[in-house]
Amino acid sequence: MNRFEVPDGDEEGFVDRGKAALAALGACPGFVRGRLGRAMDERDRWVLTTEWESVGTYRRALSNFDVKMYGTPLLAAALPEASAFEVLLDARPGEVAEHGGDLAPDGPRGA
Repeated sequence: MNRFEVPDGDEEGFVDRGKAALAALGACPGFVRGRLGRAMDERDRWVLTTEWESVGTYRRALSNFDVKMYGTPLLAAALPEASAFEVLLDARPGEVAEHGGDLAPDGPRGA
């Protein structure tokens, strides 16, 4: 998850850069899905979220040539904050599933 502050007037260019970045990332093995969205109450705030099969597939994707050309310039413009998160709980209607975390003191749970 990467958050951005996009100045007025740059929205169209930002969306174009986001589309190119998502196309490059989406062509990489391990990519599950990606989304680009804008905050409803602060129109200059945007977020790019991507989901990957694993941390390793995400990290390998960052070395892909097209990702370096189209993804890295966009990601470099993200706000300086944490951007990689692991899913610990997953909810569906009537169900909450717990996933083991790689950062747990005794390693991944449920592995």
